[in-house]
Amino acid sequence: MLSEPSYLPARMVAQKIETHLLRHLDDARYLSELLLADIPSASMIESMVDIGFWASLRREEGQPPKISMAFLSPEQAGSPLVFANRLRLTPKNLTKLAPAVVQPGIHLGVWLDEDNSLYVWGTTHEIPGICFVLEVVEPGLLVIKHRRTDGFGKFVNIAVLRGDEIKIIDEHNISLDDCPGVIESLLEMPLPSAPGDTFNVLVELSTAMRAHNRGGLVLIVPTGSDAWQSSIIQPINYPVDPPFCAISDLLKEPKHKRNIAWKQSLRNAIDIIGGFTAVDGATIINKDNELLAFGAKIARSELSIPVDQMIMTEPVTDGKPIYMHPAQNGGTRHLAAAQFVYDQRDAQAMVASVDGHFTLFAWSHHLNMVHAHRIDILLM
Repeated sequence: MLSEPSYLPARMVAQKIETHLLRHLDDARYLSELLLADIPSASMIESMVDIGFWASLRREEGQPPKISMAFLSPEQAGSPLVFANRLRLTPKNLTKLAPAVVQPGIHLGVWLDEDNSLYVWGTTHEIPGICFVLEVVEPGLLVIKHRRTDGFGKFVNIAVLRGDEIKIIDEHNISLDDCPGVIESLLEMPLPSAPGDTFNVLVELSTAMRAHNRGGLVLIVPTGSDAWQSSIIQPINYPVDPPFCAISDLLKEPKHKRNIAWKQSLRNAIDIIGGFTAVDGATIINKDNELLAFGAKIARSELSIPVDQMIMTEPVTDGKPIYMHPAQNGGTRHLAAAQFVYDQRDAQAMVASVDGHFTLFAWSHHLNMVHAHRIDILLM
């Protein structure tokens, strides 16, 4: 039988998570999507979150566990590794198994036995659409997410729990007006918006930026325009000539040719650009995802004035917009990004902080100011 959870946030979010998953499952069935997961009940979700939290506070050989658990049976998994003996889902067992599943993409499979008790049956790389996943990121930090129906790209975050702090993604809050497409994709990407249109390059680039843990700044400028150069110190340290067009070339491929090899090639091209974001300075791409330069230094345009106010929002339930000076939002990268967008209002900027925060800066025509969208909660 399921034990009584003692981590209060688990009980507070469980019903909301179940409702979210059931809604997306219904949408997927309506669109005739195949290979869909079974949805755990609120009590199962509560137990998994509770056990995951207490496991996160343990250590194995001095190291905190990093674990990804997926709720599915072995029959629903692709090429699963099945243990000869079932293991009860307990903090102790999770901690012992953690070193074997620390690599990204490996999930511990969790299912219910005849006594309605949760157990770990093995591991898998492949899980069905809308599959519930609980990721133990670090001590006290859990991310609840589910797999996209097309299986490509990062999972869809539902909630982030850090100790007693609960952040639930508000899918209908697209941060006031003028919402950048990357945020709409992060909020809406459980299902493809159109046949074959199942990913957003900037979503995947954001993930690549965070992966190297060095922080980074990407400027997204209009294709075919050089106006942005007035906000960059010349000469640029590392211009790319001709532009690196691997991503744009791949996106020109007909949709019927976009197979597994194509997806891997696209991921590799995105990772290449993501790697250059670790170099000091700004990485510059155009809106066709072509790499133009890296290591660039931002300067205020001669025709501009210092930006002195912006608005910051986060797409979470009960989130409130905050007006602030850009210097209050972070360090020099954040201030440079805000100034660049203030000067180049048809451009965007993405900033990854070493501490894990991620902010997208865009000009809001509705508010007539720089809008900082805190979206790290969507990228964990």
